[in-house]
Amino acid sequence: MSVITCVEDLRLLAKKRVPKAFYDYADSGSYTESTYRANSSDLAAIHLRQRVAINVDQRSTRSTMIGHDVTMPVAIAPTGLTGMQWANGEMLGAIAAEKFGIPFTLSTMSICSIEDVASVTTKPFWFQLYVMRDRGFIKSLIERAKAAKCSALVLTLDLQILGQRHKDLKNGMSVPPKMTLANLLDLATKPGWALRALGGRKSFGNLAGHVSGADGIMTLSKWTASQFDPTLCWDDIAWIKEQWGGKLILKGILDVEDAKIAATTGADAIVVSNHGGRQLDGAVSSISALPAIVEAVGDQVEVWFDGGIRSGQDVLKAVALGAKGTMIGRAFLYSLGAMGEAGVTRMLQILQQELDVSMALTGTKDIKDAGPHILT
Repeated sequence: MSVITCVEDLRLLAKKRVPKAFYDYADSGSYTESTYRANSSDLAAIHLRQRVAINVDQRSTRSTMIGHDVTMPVAIAPTGLTGMQWANGEMLGAIAAEKFGIPFTLSTMSICSIEDVASVTTKPFWFQLYVMRDRGFIKSLIERAKAAKCSALVLTLDLQILGQRHKDLKNGMSVPPKMTLANLLDLATKPGWALRALGGRKSFGNLAGHVSGADGIMTLSKWTASQFDPTLCWDDIAWIKEQWGGKLILKGILDVEDAKIAATTGADAIVVSNHGGRQLDGAVSSISALPAIVEAVGDQVEVWFDGGIRSGQDVLKAVALGAKGTMIGRAFLYSLGAMGEAGVTRMLQILQQELDVSMALTGTKDIKDAGPHILT
């Protein structure tokens, strides 16, 4: 593919280059995938208001997210197994994000470790925390994030229990990948990925040596069920906040009542998200939940948006509906799987260009001025 014009081009390229099990892991939702599809279709159903004869010279996509200056109101969301899309993918993604001027969030379930990412970056990145049964290990993860000078902790609240994803079960999703006949035949058609994988990390970097099963082959669903803590509740956030002591972001808010509670915890931001449609199938799309949550708590805490973003227009729509920032997951994984660091850079360039052009055509000079008035 000689000319990459949009995120969809990158998705198609990633599908050709990434082994099926790992591509499907990124490009799937739970059960019927109705919520996964709704995240994108509900964004597409929102129409922008075209304006003309307005001076839109010298536009700016720059903004801030919890006090961090950003080139555009976009952060790389935490994504698990990123290093299985492209060897050492978390490190490459963090480098690309830093160069572009947006935050990068490293997942607890990353292939590259906190220390790996810290070794290739010069500015603070963010760390995402899943709460496991062993609270001593959680405390040690927080200490490692502090030592790496991470500037924010993203606490994911919507994965106490793993939603069933049919594709992962059928693929026997595991890390490292099981060398079944089907997997070997698939790898034979993707020699570039296989060669890169020889020199890359192959297990959960943040967990290896600390958590049972993280060093060997185990299906992701079984491992998560044995390790993640289903007792996580609002009272635990105070303990995590005390251990961390820095800026805290709560991710996975989809309900107004939950948003009201989250706003009282002292968090610096909450992320309206349904985990990319990977948890409760049949839940509302993130964009449909956003306006009511903004109305309920937008004057108490920064409200961000995550779910279905595939273009700069999607970013503009979310900001117009009240989001102070956005997070992108699948667009990041597609771009990484397609072209590594260069793919992530190209994806960010595409999003910013689409955002800038769409701002101009709606009569918006500064992204911070976007509001419901630019929507029909």
